[in-house]
Amino acid sequence: MSGLRGLHCRAQLLSPKRMTNVADNLPFEHRPLSRDETNGEEGWYTWNLIDRTRYNTQVLGEMWVRTEGDLCRLRMFPERRHTNLADNIHGAVSLGLIDIALFATLHMIGQGDAGPSVTVELSTQFVGPGDPTQPLDAVSEITQETGRMMFARGQCVQGGRIVTSYSGIVRKMKPLPVS
Repeated sequence: MSGLRGLHCRAQLLSPKRMTNVADNLPFEHRPLSRDETNGEEGWYTWNLIDRTRYNTQVLGEMWVRTEGDLCRLRMFPERRHTNLADNIHGAVSLGLIDIALFATLHMIGQGDAGPSVTVELSTQFVGPGDPTQPLDAVSEITQETGRMMFARGQCVQGGRIVTSYSGIVRKMKPLPVS
């Protein structure tokens, strides 16, 4: 996939198109991370739900996000609970990360409200095993975006190794009313 040029080289890091947090009345904790928090890596933000009892954080744990040119990189940190009986990252964990990555991509580089939107389609090819001792990154790009739909593709990678390839469609919804 030539369009995913940032997977195996260091891309120029750009700030997200907008910052969101509790004050924006959105369900996400999205704050910049310091270089001390990221072992010297630049450009990372948290990507976690404020309500930690919901799926994203409860199942996958803490996640980070950043843009790299026209790509969005969502990172999770696997634990033993994310492994299968072969001690690899369970396929369902990769699928969960990919689904969340579509919404991170919509928020970070697309035009829409990621919160109330829904996944319409997700196609995934499992290419190789995921190593639970290494972070797992879902690197996505938007291939087409309309007023109501976002089409994206990407790969889950660990270092230079591809774990999965994927494509997905997200239906953008109207923002949730502020309560």
